[in-house]
Amino acid sequence: MTTAAKKTDRTEAHLPHEFKRVRLELAREKAHPEGCATYGYILVLPLDKNDRIDTESWRRNRSACRVVRFRPGEPDAVGHIVKKPGGSWAFHYDIKGGDDDDAGYRLSDDIFVIGGYVSVRDDDGLHTFRIVSVQST
Repeated sequence: MTTAAKKTDRTEAHLPHEFKRVRLELAREKAHPEGCATYGYILVLPLDKNDRIDTESWRRNRSACRVVRFRPGEPDAVGHIVKKPGGSWAFHYDIKGGDDDDAGYRLSDDIFVIGGYVSVRDDDGLHTFRIVSVQST
């Protein structure tokens, strides 16, 4: 576990019960035919009873909605999960990282269950990630 992920772990102790810790790993793509377990995200966010992002809980607990982006050979980027104008979700790296955002593709529609997939657009383009774990905080 990375240093940033360990720090995020410690801040999760007092979150409401709907908060989950979700690990995303790069799914198969041309450059990574087997996927890549060392390229992904750790999300701390509230999920509703249908395993979708709980927008009302996010509004009440914005500062607790965190993201850690991990990549081989790069320091972790730590930030917040934010809602952009128009309703889309993004990862804003305001802690130890650039001010750039990674944009979720239809995250409002995604169901966060093990084995599911979500897409995120970063500096390199749109990538698909497999949900490998969903744990209570």
